Amino acid sequence: MPKKRSGGGLSPTQQAAKFLGVSVLAGAVLAGIALPAVGALGLAAKGSVEGFDALPANLKTPPLSQRTAILDAEGGTIATVYSRDRTVVDLKDISPYMQKAIVAIEDSRFYQHGAIDLKGVLRALNKNARSGEVSEGASTLTQQYVKNVFVEEAGDDPTKVAQATQQTIGRKIQELKLAIQVEEELGKKKILENYLNITFFGQQAYGVEAAAQRYFSKSAKDLNVQEAALLAGIVQSPSRYDPVNDEAEATKRRNTVLTRMAQVGDISQAEADKAKEAPLGLKVSRPKNGCITATNDASFFCDYVREVFLSDKVFGKTRQDRARIWNQGGLTIRTTLDPQAQESVQQSLKDHVDKSDSVAAASTLVEPGTGKIVAMGQSKPYGYGKNETEYNYSVDAAYGGSNFGFPTGSTFKPFLAAAALEQNVPPTKEYSSPYDMDYPSPIQTCDKPWINDSSYRVENENESEVGPYRLKDAMAKSVNTYFVQMLADIGLCPVSEMADKLDVHQGNGDKLPQNPSALALGSVGMSPLTMASAYATFASRGMHCTPVAIESITQKIGNKQTSLEVPKSTCSRAMTEKTADSVNTLLRGVVDSGTGREAGLSDRDNAGKTGTTDERKNAWFVGYTPNMSGAVWVGSATQKVEMKNITIGGVYHPLVFGGAVPGPIWKDAMTGALSGKESPSFNVIDIPDGEKDRDKGRDEDAGDPPGQEDGNNGDNGDNGGNGGNGDDGFIGGLVDGGTGNGGGDNGGGGFPGNLFRGAGNGPGGRD
Repeated sequence: MPKKRSGGGLSPTQQAAKFLGVSVLAGAVLAGIALPAVGALGLAAKGSVEGFDALPANLKTPPLSQRTAILDAEGGTIATVYSRDRTVVDLKDISPYMQKAIVAIEDSRFYQHGAIDLKGVLRALNKNARSGEVSEGASTLTQQYVKNVFVEEAGDDPTKVAQATQQTIGRKIQELKLAIQVEEELGKKKILENYLNITFFGQQAYGVEAAAQRYFSKSAKDLNVQEAALLAGIVQSPSRYDPVNDEAEATKRRNTVLTRMAQVGDISQAEADKAKEAPLGLKVSRPKNGCITATNDASFFCDYVREVFLSDKVFGKTRQDRARIWNQGGLTIRTTLDPQAQESVQQSLKDHVDKSDSVAAASTLVEPGTGKIVAMGQSKPYGYGKNETEYNYSVDAAYGGSNFGFPTGSTFKPFLAAAALEQNVPPTKEYSSPYDMDYPSPIQTCDKPWINDSSYRVENENESEVGPYRLKDAMAKSVNTYFVQMLADIGLCPVSEMADKLDVHQGNGDKLPQNPSALALGSVGMSPLTMASAYATFASRGMHCTPVAIESITQKIGNKQTSLEVPKSTCSRAMTEKTADSVNTLLRGVVDSGTGREAGLSDRDNAGKTGTTDERKNAWFVGYTPNMSGAVWVGSATQKVEMKNITIGGVYHPLVFGGAVPGPIWKDAMTGALSGKESPSFNVIDIPDGEKDRDKGRDEDAGDPPGQEDGNNGDNGDNGGNGGNGDDGFIGGLVDGGTGNGGGDNGGGGFPGNLFRGAGNGPGGRD
C-alpha cells in the first residue's frame, strides 16, 4: 500500500497516479470510450464518465472588466477609472510576434490538438514521474482560458477566487469539458484573442494591450519580438518575472521564450540570438487610475459622477447592481463639466485660499435652465495626506460631502423674499425693522404654530440699522429684523413650500425645519451645489432644474457598444416670472451698492447675496448672471474655526464676512468662466427706493463686533443671545438651544447635530 510522506502530502507514486487518472479520463472522453473502474484512481463521482457527461457544457463568459473614461463636455479626458486596467482589442490589433510568443511558451501545439493535448499530457506525466513531483502541467491555452474566465467571474471576492483556482480533480474535469465546448464554438483564433485579452500580466495590467502600455508605453500591435517574448514570459508568474522589480529574472525568462520560439520555428536562431542581446527596453507608464488623477483639479467632480452612478436607480435597481456595472467598466461617460469654467474656479480658489489654511473654500457653478454642473472645486486637494481631504464640500453627504452641509446665513433671505412675493406681498413692503427684537410669536407653520416660548431674540448687524425699511434696502443691507417680520407676516409654510420647489434641503438630505432661524436667517447646513442650483432658478426666471452631471454614457462589452440611459434634469416652475424678475432686481442692488459690492461683475448683468453665520464660522457668496449661477463657501469643515483675526490665502482679515472673502472668489471664478460667452440681461422690475437710505453701500459686517451678522441670535448656540431651553431642540431638534439667560460666547446649543456644544449662561450675543 502506498505510503504518505511525513509532511502529509502525496508520495511521488500517488502524485503520478493522480495525474494519470485525469490524463486517462481526458483521453477516454475524447475517444468516446467507457472507462471502467475509474474509481480505483480515487476520482469522485463527478470524475466518472457518467459524472462528466452530467456537468454543464455552457461556459458563461462574463464581460471583461475594462477601463472607464470620464470626459468633460468637450470630450477631453477628466480621468480614467477601472476595477481592472484592461482595454479589449481584436486579434488583428495584437502583434504577430506576441501571438507566436504566447503560443510557443504556453502551448506550442495549440494549432495541432483539440481542447486537450494528449501528447503534452504524456510528456508532462513522464517528466513528473521521473522528478517525483508535479513540476509540469499539461493545460492547453484553451483550458487556461477557461480557468481565467472563472477567475474573472470571481472578481475581487477572495473566496470565489480561491474556488476558481483550486487544484482539484473535480475542477480540472469541469475545465476540461468546458474547454471542449469552447473549442467547438469559438475556434483557435478567437480563443487566442480572448486569452490575450483576459490574462493578467502583472503591474495591475489585465490583457495584452494594457500590458504593452504599462511596460513599453505602446500599443500591443507595435510590440517587437523581444518585447513580445518578455510579456509572454510574465504570464506564468507575474510576480516572479516582474521586469520592473527584477530585471535579471525577467530577462532570463524572456530569453527562454525566445529560445522556444526558435525551437518551434516562429523565428530563426539568429533572430532569437539578436533579440536576447537587446536590453529589456522598458518605458514604464505608471497606473493612472481613479479620480485622484483627474485633470483640471476635477477630482471632486469626478468622484461626484461616480457617486451619482452608484446612487441613481436609472443604472440598476440596487446599489450592488450599479456597482457591478461600474466595476465592469468599459464606460465612456460624457459629463457636463466645462473645462474653461473648471479651470477658472480652481484658479480663483488657489489665488484666494491656500490649501494649508485653517479654513477651506468650495465653489460650484451651474447653468440656469438646464441644471448642468459646469464646475466644481475646492481649496484642499483630493487625497488622504496632510492638507488634503476626500470629502467633497460642494455636495450633500449622500454624494461624499460633509455630514450636514454648512449654515448659509443671509444667503437664505432671497428664498423668503420669493415666497413673500408669491404671496402678493409688494416689493415696496415696509417693516419697522428695529435694531433688535424678540422673534414674533406665534408664527404659523404648515401644522401647528411656532411659539417663541424661550424668548429668542434677533438683532441687526449694527445699531445704526434701524427701520423702517422697504424690501430693496433691507435686502441690500441684509437687515435681519426686516426679514423676521416678513416671515411672521406670511408664515413659515409658504417659505417651506418655496424651499421644496427649489430643492433647498439640508446637507444630510432632510427637509428644512419649520422655525424662524432656519427659514429666515439660514441657520441650517446646506451644500454649495444646493445653493447654486436654487439661485439658478432666479436666473432662469422661475424655472428650477435639478442638477445633472452626466450627459451620456456608452458601454463597450466585447466589440459591441451600447448606450445607457442617464439621469435627466427635471425642470418645473417654482415661481412666476414676475417674482423671479423682482428677486433679480433686488439682488442686483446687493452687488451694486450693498453687502456684495466687492463681488460685483462690471461687464455684465449680475446679482447675488452675501452670508456670514454666527461667530463667523461660515461665509458665503451666492450669485449669478442670466446664464450662470455659482456658490462659494468658506469655513471650517469641522465648524470649529472662528474667522476672526485670521490669515486666508496670505491676507490678514480682522473679521471675515461674505462680501470680502467668498465674494472675490466668486467674482474671479465667474469672470474666467464667462469670458468670451454671451452677456444677456435680466428683466428688471421697477422697485421704488425707500425713503430711508441710511448707511447706503455699507457692508453688513464691516467694523462690527464678532458674531453679529446674518445668523440667528443664540439659535446655533454659537454666540449667544437668550439661548433658551435646550429641551425644545430649537432648530428642528438639531440644536439643543441655550440654558437659562443667553447662550454666551459658546452658547448652550450646538451645531451641527449638537456636535459642538457651548457652556451656556453667558452674557448673550448678537447676530
